[in-house]
Amino acid sequence: MNSSRTLGLVLLAPALIFVVLFFVTPVILTGVFGFTNMGTATGITGGAYQITSSSMRVLKERYGEADLADALAEKIYTIDERGLEALAADDTDKALINELRSKHLDQNFGNRRDVERTIKDLDNRPRGTRAIKKIAGAFERSIVNARFETTDQLFDAVADLGHELNAAQQEAVTHATYTGWTWTTDNFRRMFSLPDTRRTFVNTLIYVFTTLVLFNTGFALVLAISTHYMPERPAGFFRAMWLLPRISPPVLYVLLWKWLVWDTGFLSALLEPMGFAPRNWMLNAPINAWVFVVLINGFVGASMGMLIFSSAIKAIPVTLFHASEVDGASRWQQIRHIILPQLRWPILFITCYQTLSLLTSFEYIFLATEGGPGGATRVWALDAYMTALNNYAGNLEYGYGAALALVLVVIGVVLSLLYLRLFDFKSLVAPPRIED
Repeated sequence: MNSSRTLGLVLLAPALIFVVLFFVTPVILTGVFGFTNMGTATGITGGAYQITSSSMRVLKERYGEADLADALAEKIYTIDERGLEALAADDTDKALINELRSKHLDQNFGNRRDVERTIKDLDNRPRGTRAIKKIAGAFERSIVNARFETTDQLFDAVADLGHELNAAQQEAVTHATYTGWTWTTDNFRRMFSLPDTRRTFVNTLIYVFTTLVLFNTGFALVLAISTHYMPERPAGFFRAMWLLPRISPPVLYVLLWKWLVWDTGFLSALLEPMGFAPRNWMLNAPINAWVFVVLINGFVGASMGMLIFSSAIKAIPVTLFHASEVDGASRWQQIRHIILPQLRWPILFITCYQTLSLLTSFEYIFLATEGGPGGATRVWALDAYMTALNNYAGNLEYGYGAALALVLVVIGVVLSLLYLRLFDFKSLVAPPRIED
């Protein structure tokens, strides 16, 4: 017995490894990234400390250090030994350097113009405005846009500017200037506070449950039952025709729909003689966009349900149908009392599977409408994708996109448990009752 159990675990090991690597691990990583502010601006491997206009705005608004932010962002000019050494290394006239050292060493200036005026007043002044500007640039002392790998380097640079920071200011500057990712729960605060989030959530509910009820489960069930009562060859041909949307490449499939609804497409050509002006029937109004989004996805989803339900109906003993016909049962009575009770398992599977599939699918919507018009068909999965991987502005927000995806995982788990309760899963897996 133990050897059989061990053999079973060995045979299952490749499948378990596959599940852990490609299913469990991505979910865990999504949960981890959802609590970070990772993005294009921060990178994924850490960052440096940099004083920029945005970091100084954070220092003002979040930490109330307006004066410190203005001081760190300003440029000052100091004639010091560091600048003189830089000029000497650049083969600047030694007489000019000595004159600057003797007359203006350690002198500070508030702007570049004052430095250039001072250089022009020298006895050994250079010829040409470009040379004067180059010499003045050697004495510029600013840490704006400079990158520092550690806080010690940052605070040393701040001290060189003549600013001494207390402990609270050091902590504020550290958090405001850090360019790498940090742990945060701001993604979820932002998510539940934005009006666009509520709109996207409602769009997702409309998309998932409308497509699920009308096509993926409802119409699929109608197709399976209808073909059950058809002759074998026509039924097989009809099922094969409904598989075409699923086996077609998504780009080609959506392109055919666009050809149907474009202002120069088949639908406009058909309706124009009837007085309807040509238009893009998919994007000219939100209601039209939703109709085509549901149709595009529904025709693909119905095929899978049709196959599962047809196979399940085929598995019902034919004697049950023969006996019901002898008893005078109608087609509707056969459907109600024989077919539907035997399809509880397949209906549970299709409902659960297709709900999860619709929650996470967005490719057909992206290809058809890109979430338009005006975000009317932007669903949660598409929003997560556009946020994390395909943002128009180029500022990809990996952390926020992962937080959006994590919400989908939670919703999927909750709906799965709800379906198990709704279909009374315990009774489906209960052992058969054997009469004494």
